Parts: sequence; C-alpha cells; structure tokens
Amino acid sequence: MTPTTSLRAALAAPLLLLGLLLAPAPAQAQRNGTYDVNGTNPDGTAYTGTMTIQQVGLASWRVRWQIGQAQIDGYGMSVGTVFSVGFALSERPGLSIYEIAPDGSLSGQWTLVGSSAIGSENLTPR
Repeated sequence: MTPTTSLRAALAAPLLLLGLLLAPAPAQAQRNGTYDVNGTNPDGTAYTGTMTIQQVGLASWRVRWQIGQAQIDGYGMSVGTVFSVGFALSERPGLSIYEIAPDGSLSGQWTLVGSSAIGSENLTPR
C-alpha cells in the first residue's frame, strides 16, 4: 500500500460515516405534528382544515384530517421525499401522494377509487 492509498483509506471511513450520520433517514424526512391543509376537491371547490400526522413505525404514519365537521383517518408511508396515504372518505377508498419539501411542507394530489378526477392539497407544518 502506498502512502497516498493509505491516506485515502484513512480519510474515506470517517467521511463515509459523517455522510451517513448527516443524511436523513426516510422517516426523518416526515415530521410528527399538526399541519394546516389547503386543498381543492376533484369538483374544483376549495377546502381548508388540519391534518395530524403521528409516526407509528420506521416509515409508517397514522394520519387524521379534520375538514369542517368531517374527520378522515388513514395510514401513510414515507420513502425519501414521497409521502403516500391510504384513507376512506364516505366509505370510498382513496389515495394521496405528496412531495415533501425541505421546509417540511407537503404538496400533492389525491383521488377516490372509481373517480374520474383528482384533487390537490398543500400541507404546512404549524
């Protein structure tokens, strides 16, 4: 082993460890807490409310929307900067898919099974 190779090897391990420690795990990209919701239904009408997200596993989350008098429960999964949630609205299954921004806000779309339209939603952490 040459001195240059030895120096590279000596520096590589600590740099790799530092990189692993600083990189967020998938579950760290998403945060527990309450979010303000601003959305548009598939029919174009706007709505507001809140969403509470609670971590229940490494990359799994319990989700509860409060939109007016309606309470909607679901479960989600985060992978990298993508957060997806399965839920039921009036006994119809639905799916939301969000992109997680660096500031912790989420922006995405949602639909109900059998629907021919898509809604949108923005979530801002409180």
